[in-house]
Amino acid sequence: MKLVILGATGSIGESAFRVWEEHRERIQVEGLVAHRQGERLWRMGKAMGASWVALTEVEAAERLRAETSGVAGPAIVAGYEAMLEALDAAPATHLLAAMSGFAGLRPTLIGLKRGMRVMLANKETMVAAGDLVRRTAEAHGAEIVPVDSEHSAIFQCMALPQPVRRIILTCSGGPFRETSLEAMRSVTVEDALRHPNWSMGPKITVDSATLMNKGLEVIEAHQLFQVPYDAIDVVIHPGSVVHSMVEFQDGATLAQCGHPDMRVPIAVALAWPERWPLDVPGFEWAGRTLEFFEPDVVRFPLLRVAREAGRAGGLYPAVLNAANEVAVEAFLARRIPFLRIAEIVEGVLNAFSPEGTLEELEQVLETDAWARRQAAKAIAAPAD
Repeated sequence: MKLVILGATGSIGESAFRVWEEHRERIQVEGLVAHRQGERLWRMGKAMGASWVALTEVEAAERLRAETSGVAGPAIVAGYEAMLEALDAAPATHLLAAMSGFAGLRPTLIGLKRGMRVMLANKETMVAAGDLVRRTAEAHGAEIVPVDSEHSAIFQCMALPQPVRRIILTCSGGPFRETSLEAMRSVTVEDALRHPNWSMGPKITVDSATLMNKGLEVIEAHQLFQVPYDAIDVVIHPGSVVHSMVEFQDGATLAQCGHPDMRVPIAVALAWPERWPLDVPGFEWAGRTLEFFEPDVVRFPLLRVAREAGRAGGLYPAVLNAANEVAVEAFLARRIPFLRIAEIVEGVLNAFSPEGTLEELEQVLETDAWARRQAAKAIAAPAD
């Protein structure tokens, strides 16, 4: 297989590198993409024998070119548009779409149009433009295999095409699972970035703290598996042992369990329907207790808001995603308090009046830009 990795220097990219280390004889790396971490990307590209590496921030790419002038290694691609061209020309069969946020949509569509197996670790792509993404995959005979641990679990449980009664997404509950609403008014960025079980980038870690991440995953599950929203439940599972479950029409439930290690879903997406061996330990099950709780949508309203946006359909999920990205960025920059994230997202959604149905990429891009402007205005406005 010939692989391109979007978001190569992030947590998913690092896990993919570790999978490659164990199975390098099976994987030929064509290209690696990151935003601005040039030195790290260059080291990975040289180690993996990549044909090219791309930095979407032009200045970072130019710095890397100057630093590596005369040094043998992969070609350096500068800028987002140039990266899209390199991806479109790459002789790749597999695309690991782990680029953070809405920026992952366009390269994912290119991969699908090329007929690649797209291994999707960018949930914002399916949230913002799920209908368009699915139509593109169908039109070009491309595969979408989820890499999110929860959706990979569902994918594995649904390997036999049996009628499904419901999907149960599990959720660790994040760092504030037992924190009161009053106490959450004063949590800091550092508090929000202390995820109890997973090591992830800052944006997805904050999304886990607000439970928006699980709301986005509800929409993603609906799009990936074409299951009605009424048949998608969320339960809090602090241990992160059960990665998600599928209940079938006869009442039987299958669960995918394991250590919280992203190498597993990445290897599943690369190898499916095979399973590659990995240096990941099994469990000692004796004495282990598995706990599950109902999520609290009063303390974590974004889970409710995301489900409502998903039910509304069309361009509403794109608004949800864009407003959340802007609000989370503002929180990480210490411009707004933690609880303002949900207020801003819901306010932008309430101000949205869609025109027409989702048909073209341009509609998604225009809606995304509108929602970002609205969120920025709300952030700049004085708090009530």
